[in-house]
Amino acid sequence: MMDLLAQSPFDVATERRVVIIADWLPPDFGAVGQYMQLRAQSLAERGHDVTLIGLSSGAGSVRREARGKGTLTEVRLAARPVPRGSLLSRLLWTLWTDLRLVMAGFRDLRAADGVLFTGSPPFMIHLLAPVKFLWRGRLVYRITDFHPECLIAAQSRPSRALALLLTLTNFWRRRIDGFEVLGIDQKRRLSATGVVPERIALVRDGSPVSFTGSEAPEPLPAALVGSCVLLYAGNYGVAHEVDTVAEGYAGHHREGSGRVRLWLSATGAGADDLARRLAAEGLPFHRSPPVPIERLAGLLRAPDAHLVTLKDGFIGYVMPSKIYACIESGRPTLFVGSADSDVDLLARTAKAGYWRVPCGDAAGFADALEQIADSTNRVGGAKNRLPS
Repeated sequence: MMDLLAQSPFDVATERRVVIIADWLPPDFGAVGQYMQLRAQSLAERGHDVTLIGLSSGAGSVRREARGKGTLTEVRLAARPVPRGSLLSRLLWTLWTDLRLVMAGFRDLRAADGVLFTGSPPFMIHLLAPVKFLWRGRLVYRITDFHPECLIAAQSRPSRALALLLTLTNFWRRRIDGFEVLGIDQKRRLSATGVVPERIALVRDGSPVSFTGSEAPEPLPAALVGSCVLLYAGNYGVAHEVDTVAEGYAGHHREGSGRVRLWLSATGAGADDLARRLAAEGLPFHRSPPVPIERLAGLLRAPDAHLVTLKDGFIGYVMPSKIYACIESGRPTLFVGSADSDVDLLARTAKAGYWRVPCGDAAGFADALEQIADSTNRVGGAKNRLPS
């Protein structure tokens, strides 16, 4: 089902007890938590005794179960949403949340034969690596997003404080036992920080859901029926390109055929920004919240094509994991981003069709929308065009 389920950094014969630390666990929305829950379930079925520690928007809980040849314990800590008001408030939330996660699993961490932690929530390395002598097991870092590199890439001007934080982070990275990266582009970035290649394993995410062909697609919102539907599903955050999409989409509806309608089943700062800009220009689109994972396969089968975006400054620091499910859904993909990203490397192999538009090429995005509409045989032409 997923590449990461077929690979394990831990030997069940010598590293039976494993602790995994993640962020938001299902049913809360969060790609990292979804993948790590699946990873924990797979390790337990193979014979590991796994403790998965994460966050919940509801009440905290502890649930234990026998699973396959092993056991799985899920520890959920009640947490408030990430504050979006300021960088300082986010950093304070992250520090407190990281500390809570480590303290909640401290006893299990001390007894574990292996510890797997991720890039979400950020900066966990600054709690686990300095006290590495306390952990009897190997410390494996699955870098999902690079921090503080993502913060640095999002800044309009250099920050001395973030530069110092990056220096300290790289110091601790060189002392981690092993790494998992999501793409070749991430492996290049990590190697550049001084981590020896022998400690880096490429373990791709894969699709969190299976497509059998028999799943019923989610019903289209009424505003989208009869149009060529382009879906963006999942997190649309600061790492994802907005300008090219907004300007190109406006061009498609002002000067083009206007046959494509955008469906944002998304959350995040990028989704908020894009929705505001499209609404301000009177452009047609539909926005809805992300769906639970049990409905994800149906949602991804509903549109005519999928949209994936990534800003050039985040290449190798962020790997949009949605690309795997988009490819496996059997629907074409439109990627706004660089050919240096592993998104392009993966999407080029898709049988359903693939378009790539560089960031900043709004005209190219509008042209790609026309080609997607042509490929789906959507009609409408000038009657769907909005006045300039």
